[in-house]
Amino acid sequence: MESADGQRGRDGGSQRRSPLDVIMSQIRRKRSASDRKPLGRFLSRTSDRTGIPEDAESENKGRSPASFSGVSASVESESDAGWGRLRVFLQKLGKKADSRSLSVAHCDLTATDLLELGSLLRFLPQLEEMDVSWNELIGGSLMTLTSHLQHVSGIRTLKLCSCRLNADDVAALAEAVGSAPLLEVLDLSWNSGVGGGALQSLLGKLPPSLRELHLVACQLTAADAAALGGSAALLPGLRLLDVSCNPRLAQEAGAGGFRELAAALSHAAALSALRLQGCGLDGACLHALGTSLRCLPSVRELDLSCNRGLAGGLSRLTCHLPHLTHLESLDLHLCCLSQADLEALVQVLPSLTALTELDVSSNKDAGGAVHLLVASLPPARVRRLPLSSCRLNEESFRALALAAPYLRSVDVSWCKVVGGRLSLLLDALQPSVVLELRLSGCSLTAADLQHLADACRLGRFSALRVLDLSYNGPVGDAGWSALFAAGGLGSLEEADVSLRPLTSAPCSAWLPALLGALPRMPALTRLAMRRWTAGEQEGKQLQHGVKNRKIRLEWDPEVSDDLNR
Repeated sequence: MESADGQRGRDGGSQRRSPLDVIMSQIRRKRSASDRKPLGRFLSRTSDRTGIPEDAESENKGRSPASFSGVSASVESESDAGWGRLRVFLQKLGKKADSRSLSVAHCDLTATDLLELGSLLRFLPQLEEMDVSWNELIGGSLMTLTSHLQHVSGIRTLKLCSCRLNADDVAALAEAVGSAPLLEVLDLSWNSGVGGGALQSLLGKLPPSLRELHLVACQLTAADAAALGGSAALLPGLRLLDVSCNPRLAQEAGAGGFRELAAALSHAAALSALRLQGCGLDGACLHALGTSLRCLPSVRELDLSCNRGLAGGLSRLTCHLPHLTHLESLDLHLCCLSQADLEALVQVLPSLTALTELDVSSNKDAGGAVHLLVASLPPARVRRLPLSSCRLNEESFRALALAAPYLRSVDVSWCKVVGGRLSLLLDALQPSVVLELRLSGCSLTAADLQHLADACRLGRFSALRVLDLSYNGPVGDAGWSALFAAGGLGSLEEADVSLRPLTSAPCSAWLPALLGALPRMPALTRLAMRRWTAGEQEGKQLQHGVKNRKIRLEWDPEVSDDLNR
């Protein structure tokens, strides 16, 4: 007849056993059946010193403690072996193992790689972030990863951008997302297969802990928008919603789906960032959105850029903006804003006392309203006011100088009026304040570069991180030489001095000044010099100089080769 202990072991085989249970089982197997005592006695009589049953302790006196930790050692050995497999797997991809963060983005993973990665997740019980983005060969096989998601139940960030996910992948994620109750960030951007109905199976299963949902360029439809609106009330912690670059979102079915989404957003009380770039919005959409925004005073970032249909209808939104008492960033670039739109915006700007960033770039009529915008903005708070491609005239350029002392980022690219007048702007900037200076395509002269060089020499741009002087061919060799010889750019991280496409010019005259300046720019990580030509020896010197510093050089050596033949 089968023993009671054996029956108990068979009945409990499907349950996880604690280390104490394992040890007691080993002890019982070593004793004869006639000498065994009731299980209750084992549980009631334990050693005060070791926690091992007293009779077992006396019987096994003098035995090595290793005999009681065999199973634990086996588990630890398996874990160590698994961690070793994980390290080998990641080393093949040029990555390092981290128990809390796993990034295999841009690794050209295949379905086989994803299968292996999924089998290794059980060795990462503390994992909080996982990024598998930009691996386009894994589309259709996501289940091999998500089926192991229960092993990383504490995961908080999951990124699957541009993986060519299809409806089956989204369904697999929907089935597994319940195993991640702490998930805060989900990014499915740049997967065209997510839209068109697939998303709807996932939305209802997202955990209430979700704080950020990124669905950029997912081919979302009006039906998806309606479903997204229906799930908004189920995500009380949602702080950021990004559905940018989904032009069908508001264009289908008379924008009815978007209106449902906009109405539902009024229940997302925690929402602080809403990004609707390039969603095909029009005036009617703005009215629906504005009505909900009245209930969302916590919104700090609102991106409506690249919606050309807003032209002439911005006033349907601006009347609601004063309710956004915490709004810090408003992006309206490339919206074809009319003069009437700009006037409506100017009227509400004084009430937006928290505003620090206003982007009206790439709106041609904005150039004539700069003086009104600057006068309406809280000057001491505005840190960013891009005005590239805004048809600035001399009057508006001078008006910009009034706001310049407080700006952290200055962008007047593609404004020809800047050429020959750069000193007006440079003199208005506060020393060591500007972090970005973008002057691409401004027809700058050698005198402009000399003014910039003088300002750098005086330390006025010691905090500058980004300097874009691309597409300014008229500067000449003297201007470039003066700039790089001046110094004072110790914080610079990115520099662009590229020429226009289909043009070229030798850089031999000022290349020595650049090479001499590299040691004085320790933070530099990117140097763009497209279309500049150099001799073979000069090219080697340049490549050697940036290679030693691990600077990413954007150059066209083939142009030099063609000209040197």
